[in-house]
Formats: sequence, C-alpha cells, structure tokens
Amino acid sequence: MYGDPALPPDFAHLPYANPDAPKGGRIVTAEVGTFDSLNPYILKGSVPWQLRFLTGESLMARSLDEPFTLYGLLAESVETGPNREWVEFTLREEARFSDGTPVTVEDVIWSYETLGTVGHPRYHGFYGKVASIEPVGERGVRMTFNTEDRELALLAGIRPILQKAQWEGLDFAESGLDVIPTTSGPYQISDFEAGRFVELTRNPDYWGYDVVPFVNGLYNLDTIRLEFFGDETAAFEAFKVGEVNSNREFNVAKWESQYNFEAITAGDVVLSVLPHSRPSGITGFVMNTRKPQFSDINVRDAMIQAFNFEFINEAMTGSAQPRITSYFSNSPLAMQDGPATGRVADFLEPFADSIPADAISGYALPVGDGSERNRAGTAAALESMERAGYTVKDGVMSDAAGNPFTFEILLGSGSSENQSIIDMYVQSLERIGVTPTIAVVDGAQYKERTDAYDFDMTYMRRGLSLSPGNEQNLYWGSATANEPGGRNLMGVQSAAIDAMIDRLLTSPNQDDFLAATRALDRLLTAGRYVIPIYQWNISRIAHDKNLRYPDTMPIFGDWPGWQPDVWWYDEG
Repeated sequence: MYGDPALPPDFAHLPYANPDAPKGGRIVTAEVGTFDSLNPYILKGSVPWQLRFLTGESLMARSLDEPFTLYGLLAESVETGPNREWVEFTLREEARFSDGTPVTVEDVIWSYETLGTVGHPRYHGFYGKVASIEPVGERGVRMTFNTEDRELALLAGIRPILQKAQWEGLDFAESGLDVIPTTSGPYQISDFEAGRFVELTRNPDYWGYDVVPFVNGLYNLDTIRLEFFGDETAAFEAFKVGEVNSNREFNVAKWESQYNFEAITAGDVVLSVLPHSRPSGITGFVMNTRKPQFSDINVRDAMIQAFNFEFINEAMTGSAQPRITSYFSNSPLAMQDGPATGRVADFLEPFADSIPADAISGYALPVGDGSERNRAGTAAALESMERAGYTVKDGVMSDAAGNPFTFEILLGSGSSENQSIIDMYVQSLERIGVTPTIAVVDGAQYKERTDAYDFDMTYMRRGLSLSPGNEQNLYWGSATANEPGGRNLMGVQSAAIDAMIDRLLTSPNQDDFLAATRALDRLLTAGRYVIPIYQWNISRIAHDKNLRYPDTMPIFGDWPGWQPDVWWYDEG
C-alpha cells in the first residue's frame, strides 16, 4: 500500500515460519456453539468461522508481519496502473485445486462474479467497485475499477478462488452441508457431523509445496479438528480430559485458578503466554441505533455510565484485564488523549456541527471507583437520561408520558461469561430505574435475529488490524447499515464516519492514513455505540506439549494464519 515490501523477491520463507518444521500430528480445538453449513462464502446458515481461513486460497496472501503487504500465492506476478486504477494478475502454471485440476482464469473470473453477486455480503462492496474483469492471454486476468480507492488492488488479491465446474447446475447461495466447496488450499474437509465436529486433513499433494516461498514452513499439521460443545464448561472439561489439545483462554482469573489440572502438573500440557501488537478492536455490548431506545446519544451515554466496569472487571478477572479505551487502542492508530490536533482536527472540522462535540474536544470512557454502588456513575447516568427526556417516577425510568424505559439484551446460549457480566450490569441499571429483559437463544436463532437486526442490545466483537481498509465500510459504513446479514450491528449512518473511511482508503501517504484512522476512532468512540469491556493484549494458550510454534512472533500474533498455520507437532 505504501513503500516497498519488507521481504526481497527471492525470500525463502516468512520470518515467523519454521522451514524445518516436521509434517504430521494434529490439533483439536473446542468451539462453543453449533453449525449447519460448510460453505463460508455465503450468507445462509451458521458455518465454522475458521473454514474461510483454513480451506480457501487467493491470488495473493497476507504477511502477518506487515500491514498492507501481500505476496504472491496463486498469482506469480501482479501489475497495477500508475494510480492503481487497475490491477492485473498472472496465475502460476502449477496452481491446482485439491482434485488435481488446474486453477484457470475462468475460475478466477467466475469466483469474483459469483461472490460479488450471490456470495456473502462481505464480498459485494468490492465487486461493486469493479468496472470490468477480463482475461489477458492464457493465464492473466485484469480488473479495472470505477472508484478511486488505493486498497482495491490489494483486496483483489485476497478474494477466495473457487472451482467453477463444481457448481454447474447447483445453487451456490443455497448450499450448506450438501456441497463442500472445492478449493486449492492445503486442507480439505475429510469428515464432519453436523453441529458436532469438523475434521480437516492436509493434502500431501498440495500444489504449493516447493513452488511458493510464502508457504515454506506453513501447513505442517496433518489434521485439524474442530469439536463443538453446548457451553464453555463442557468445552473446558473436554480439554481437561484430553479430547481437545489446544485451548485459548480469555478469562485471566480462570487461567490463574483453574489451569492446574493433572495434565498440566504432569507436564503433558503447557501454558504459553504470547504478546501481540494488533489493535484491541471493539468487544462489548452494542446498542442498536435503529431502535428508538438507542437513537439518542444521551441514552447511549447513560448506558455506558451505568456499566460499572471496574467492579465487573474485579469480579470477572481480578482486575487483571485492561479496558478497551477505543476501537484501535493498543496500537499507533488509536485516537490520542485530549483535543484533536493537526490533520485529525482538519479532517473532523467540516463535520463539527453534526458530530459529538467531544469527538473534537476529547472523549474518554468513565472510570468508576470500583465499588458495587458506583455512585458517581449512577448519578451521571441519571443526568444523561434526563437530558434525553426521561425521569424516575415511582422508581421506574419513564418518559414524559409515563411510559417505562426498557429494552431487551439478546445473548447467545453457551457464554456463561457474558451472562455473568450482564447479570451485574442489570443490577446497576436497576439503580437508575431501568429493568431490561434478557433473551438467551441458541446459535441458529441468534444468527437469524442479528442478521435481521432484531435486537436492542447484544454482544459484539470486531477484530481490527493495523491495515484497516474497505472492511470498515462493512463494519460502520452507511451503505450497508440496513443490508440484512451485514456487520454494522449498531446501525450507525454518519456522513463524517463515511468520509473518514473514504480518506483512509484514498490517503496518498502514511501520515494522512494515520490521521484519518485516528479521526475515525474518535467518531466511533465518542458516538457511544458500544459498551466496551476488556481487551486481550496477550494471548493465553494451553496446549499439548508436542504442539510447537516458532520463536519469532509476528505483529499479528494469534491471528487467523498463525495458529494453526505455523504450528507443528513434534514428539522429540
């Protein structure tokens, strides 16, 4: 995107991969929930999220050590126009699907057209910016864009390539468990039981070995198995008895108090604590601004003021986890404390009359005293509700007509941690006369309702990287805010946010890109759309002692493409 790739044209392997890693062994992980689809490229159904990363393959591949840098995978070369108004890829002659048939230009074009029209909505935005896609010779394909957007050339390189012939006479958008997509990736689904497990097997004849430097030292494990459980307790018990051999723990209190079972004391399971340098992203409880209860920023502010984070954090983690302070916290992209200055202020100033004033003057999340009653936070919440036209009457928060203020919190079954947090939050809300209802539904119902935005408040997690781009439009852009199955759960439609996303996509240099992202962070945080909880700046992974990983950690450690891609199994 900016400057040159870190690795030279003749690099032998990624700096965080071990080219001498042995092949073999297995990794088994515990997943909470269920699934009824094995096609990660469509909207319909619940699909294990890992499949998109484990089975798919694209023209180029992302280095976990370099934001905004791609290297050739299915493509042996790439060219762009002087202003990135077009991009042209040349396929490797050796590229093969898992059934041994060649990956062709026809497959590439069909994949872009199909995903961009009837595939998952995440692919539609990019395809809408493609003016034309056409073959160039026997192995070349050129895409010309209709929009100024420097990231499009990179996005073109990381769309999954599927086999056109497999789908002749089949409805791609309706496929679920009936058809497993054929890809060129190193792993194929070899066994599954709906809602119970998915097993993937490494293809020993994978075309990329000894061909593509990028994959040298990757894809070492013979078997990757995802075991599904109804709740976190069952999943953890399966790990303790050895049915699962790798488990990432998000609760530091649990990590410190419950990871002392026999397999650990015997040395058969080891505890690894690994740092990373990626942004915190946003994790917490999102308020749906499409609903009248949360269309007013004063109400959203009250909900944040009433959320007694310091008390909840002590109860859940022993105060060991720092709070998320903004969408890009823990990174150089994060908004700075105090008033906006320099280019950030310049970018925000034209929207001063339509954005929260403290997006420019400076906003920070409230900090409680750690007590259960949180008197200051309660008082601030009452003041914000009063600004929104609500007062407490006979112990009930009500509007001017006497109608009680209430809302529903939607949770997916199986997450005891989220339910514990919400139980404490409800107690805090009752102190301001608000009594929400809690709806706990199974995975299928949860997906159906969130796809239709049929919720008032729910849990949300959005992982963000050091290379934010077009996905920001999916997360909080106006264009997709009301598109079913979209990612903009809060329903925000803001000209200022749209403008900052456009700026980061068209920035001519790194300085403007940084300023645009920091300005976006200010707008999202000060907009008070999500009640943030804690962040994970380190990864806690308990795993079989024979599961190994390289000494060199990439910037995006513990990101899809790190485990299991660079891990290996070694009994020596």
